[in-house]
Amino acid sequence: MADPLGLISGGEAVFTGTVVCAAAIAYGGTHVSSTAELSVAIFGTVLVYWLAHLHARTLGVSVTHGHHPLESLRAALVETWPIAGASVLPILILLTAELAGASLRTAAWIAMIATIFLLTAYSYLAGARSGLDTWGRVASAAAGAGIGILVALLKVALH
Repeated sequence: MADPLGLISGGEAVFTGTVVCAAAIAYGGTHVSSTAELSVAIFGTVLVYWLAHLHARTLGVSVTHGHHPLESLRAALVETWPIAGASVLPILILLTAELAGASLRTAAWIAMIATIFLLTAYSYLAGARSGLDTWGRVASAAAGAGIGILVALLKVALH
């Protein structure tokens, strides 16, 4: 199956990008006046975090392994691209909710709940792929859900 955004193969980067999306939704949901503004805020926030991670990964590989920075950058691009790719699903969910008639506040909550679901699913999938038994998979999924719920609690605390 094709995975151009790295949403299946990206592992750590997808999880990180999704958490950053959730945090942007948590803050921006009531600090912007439209879903378009919130979408730009989500993508912009994820882009900045991705660029920072890309730079850090490039420097880290160059320093640790003595690779030329351009060689390290190429490898880091492949490795970290899913951080940015992870913003696509929450933004699509946000815009779909708006097209279905949801208010900005409701659409933001729908996108927030979707990010919690995505974090839960990514964590369950990681447990399954690593060979955990059923309880291990459930524990892994619960950890992912817990991180998403912490971000949702942040959203409640900010408003």
